[in-house]
Amino acid sequence: MNDHRNSILHWAQQASLAPGCVEQAMREAGQLPTRSDWQRFIDRLLLWGGAVLLAVGVIFFFAYNWNEIGRVARLWLAEFLVAGAVAASAALGTDRPAGKASLFAAALLTGALLALFGQTYQTGADTYELFITWAAAILPWTLVGRLPALWVLLIALVNTAITLYFTVFPGIFGLLFSTEKELWLLFAFNTAALFLWELFSRNIEWLRERWAARLLGFASGSLITALAMFAIFNHRAEFGFATVLVYPLWLAAIYSCYRRIIKDLFLLAGGVLSIVIVTASLLAKAMDRGGSDGGVFLFIGLVVIGLSSLGSMWLKNLAREDVR
Repeated sequence: MNDHRNSILHWAQQASLAPGCVEQAMREAGQLPTRSDWQRFIDRLLLWGGAVLLAVGVIFFFAYNWNEIGRVARLWLAEFLVAGAVAASAALGTDRPAGKASLFAAALLTGALLALFGQTYQTGADTYELFITWAAAILPWTLVGRLPALWVLLIALVNTAITLYFTVFPGIFGLLFSTEKELWLLFAFNTAALFLWELFSRNIEWLRERWAARLLGFASGSLITALAMFAIFNHRAEFGFATVLVYPLWLAAIYSCYRRIIKDLFLLAGGVLSIVIVTASLLAKAMDRGGSDGGVFLFIGLVVIGLSSLGSMWLKNLAREDVR
C-alpha cells in the first residue's frame, strides 16, 4: 500500500497529477482512512482512555478519602477492583480489545493495591521494591495477555526500579553506584529489550506494533547519547573508553537493522538526532575557553543546522524508498 502512496506523491511532484486530484487518487488507492477506520480508532481511543482513567481515578479516590475509609475497607475495595478487572478480562477474552483493556487496568490497579498496602501498614520497604514487586505480580498476566502495552508497562516498571535503586543506594561517595553505571545498566537493559522485541516480532504477529519497538529504541538511543555526553564533558568518566567503542557500534546497528532489515524511518531519525547532539557536544567541549564566545556558539549553531539539513535530506530520500 505504501508503494501506491509513494507513486501518487511522485506523480504529484512531477506535475503528472493535478494537485486537486491528489486526495481523490489517495482515496481511490485506499491510502486515506475511511469512515469505519475513524470509528474503529475512536472506539479504541475511548476504550483504552477509559481503562487508564478508571485506574487513575481509583488511586485519587483512595488518596482523597484516606481518612474516611478504614484499613480493612481500603484493602478489600482495592482487591475487589483488581479481581473485578481480571474477571472481566477472563469473561471477555484476551483476544478482544475490551478484554485486553480490562487486563491492562488490572495491572495498573495492582500497583495501586501494593502502594496502598505499603502505606497502610508502613512496611518500611524502599520505593524500588514496590516497583519490582509490581512487575513480578503482573508478569503472569503479561505472558498470557499477548498485549504489547503490558510488556511496555513491565519494562517501564523495571526501568523505574533500577533508577530508584541507585537513588536509595548511591554507594560510598558515589564510588559503588555512580550515575554513569546507572546509565550503562539502563542502556543495557533497554537495548536488550529492543533486540529481543525485534527478534521475537519476526515470528509473533502481535509484537509487530511499531510504537512499542520505537519507544524502546528511543529509550536506548537517549541513554547511549547521554553516556556519550557524559564521557565528553566529564574527564573522570569511568567508562569513557567503552562509550567511544559502543556508541559507533550502536549507530552501525541502528543503521543496519532499520535501513536494511526492518526499515523504520523513526528510529533512523533518532540516530541522526543523536549524531547532531554528540557532534555539538564535542565541538562545545573542544572550543571551551572558560568564557562565553559568541563566535564559538555561532559556529556550533551553523554546524548543527548543516548536520540537521543533511540528515533531513537523507531521511527524505529514504522516505521515497518506502521506508516506514
